[in-house]
Amino acid sequence: MQSYIHQHRDWPNLVWDAEALLPTLSEVRHRQGILAGKMEMLGFDLKQEALLETLTLDVIKSTEIEGEFLNPELVRSSIARHLGMDIAGLLPSDRNIDGVVEMMLDATQNAQEPLSSARLFDWHAGLFPTGRSGMYKINVGQWRKDETGPMQVVSGALGKEKIHFQAPEAIRLEHEMRQFMEWFNTNQNLDPVLKAGVAHLWFVTIHPLDDGNGRIARAIADMQLSKSEGTFSRFYSMSAQIRLQRKGYYDILEKTQKGSVDITSWLLWFLNCLSAALRHTEHTLEKVLYKARFWEKHATIVLNERQVLLINKLLGPFEGKLSSSKWAKIAKCSADTALRDIQDLLNKGIMQKAEAGGRSTNYELKVV
Repeated sequence: MQSYIHQHRDWPNLVWDAEALLPTLSEVRHRQGILAGKMEMLGFDLKQEALLETLTLDVIKSTEIEGEFLNPELVRSSIARHLGMDIAGLLPSDRNIDGVVEMMLDATQNAQEPLSSARLFDWHAGLFPTGRSGMYKINVGQWRKDETGPMQVVSGALGKEKIHFQAPEAIRLEHEMRQFMEWFNTNQNLDPVLKAGVAHLWFVTIHPLDDGNGRIARAIADMQLSKSEGTFSRFYSMSAQIRLQRKGYYDILEKTQKGSVDITSWLLWFLNCLSAALRHTEHTLEKVLYKARFWEKHATIVLNERQVLLINKLLGPFEGKLSSSKWAKIAKCSADTALRDIQDLLNKGIMQKAEAGGRSTNYELKVV
């Protein structure tokens, strides 16, 4: 008796209603073209800044979907370092963050390279450098073995998990993954955007690894989307949009897993999510352009390294409010030096006191 899509007699011959998908697919293609045009108008430095913003968001949100929360500053520093970007105040990142970053960059910047079991195992090892997922030891860099029972895809807090579906038995994995990778590497007839959606679902359905399947599935989709655009530079985040629609994401996955091999509903959801991600990239571009306008306006003002460091942090993902004590901690200087730096920026009209009161005075940048 069939319970899941991978048990269907026609699996993995997935089908869909191309006519029903055409309007949304056309919209996505249109938005991809608009975004590409906008990015062509930016100079190299602004493109790099937009790329850094997007990849930072992508890494953070892809891990958040799985319930893991990374430090944005560490993620940003790791990406900048891997891209060879010369940015002041980069922080040392740990191996866990570097592994996620390396996987994402390999998927998008080497998108034309074939997908192989060795490449997937390298990604997996990067995600779990200690060989553990939380407190639990897992098999890293190899297909899962189901030593503790069948692989079930769940969401929710510990003790309140919801089971969405059960993956194929471990004994099937070699065959299942061989079919998937052959299709992914050779099928050139399918629209590349649709192929990203099919690949995402197909990999998640097989769920071939002990952990990290969702993150790797999204990296594979990003890899295919990079192919569809003919560029390794990503200026929108599919993972960030999936994070916003997390409940819908798990709902459609569950519904599709318990249905037939007709995946029209999944692909429609995927395309709508992608369209929303492309629309939301305007926010990233606004941040990048605002930062450029800010530095252009203040280009003739002399600032020290600490001031440049803190201003760039305030123009980026800054947690909480800026006080003189926080300035001193970030800039690694004395409290007196921090106050002098801040007072100098107040006098130059770059910074102002924040309106919100409290036990200590907080500061913010003046709007350009």
